[in-house]
Amino acid sequence: MREYKYLRIQGRELAENTRWGKGVFSMLQQLITDGVMAQEDIDLHNELGAWFEENLPFPPQCRKQENVICYFKTENSKEMEKMIRPLIWLLEVYNHPYYVVYTNNPGEIVYEDEYQVAVKVEPPIVEDLQEPWCTEE
Repeated sequence: MREYKYLRIQGRELAENTRWGKGVFSMLQQLITDGVMAQEDIDLHNELGAWFEENLPFPPQCRKQENVICYFKTENSKEMEKMIRPLIWLLEVYNHPYYVVYTNNPGEIVYEDEYQVAVKVEPPIVEDLQEPWCTEE
């Protein structure tokens, strides 16, 4: 089986600043903001979130809402994986679709610590798909 250096858990919905799929923390925060989650699940989210805040540095590029997305490093992710599983479980409980993206080449790394990297992303190019024969009159 092929070994990958990085992984990212992301959803279908796009983050406003990057226009890339929201990460696991943003997806769950949106469920809370939308009033979807039960209080006991919010409490679980908050407890796990506190652990991540204490143990996972918050990249300055993320704090400034620059066009970056983060990937976990797979080589140092055993403890992180144990803590993130309940967050993934919450996504599943609320039938919220997500993808686990594995890669060895995440892009231009602009931040790195023991557990994660932040990579620079450009918003996807969205072209006007209007057919040449479709004109407004």
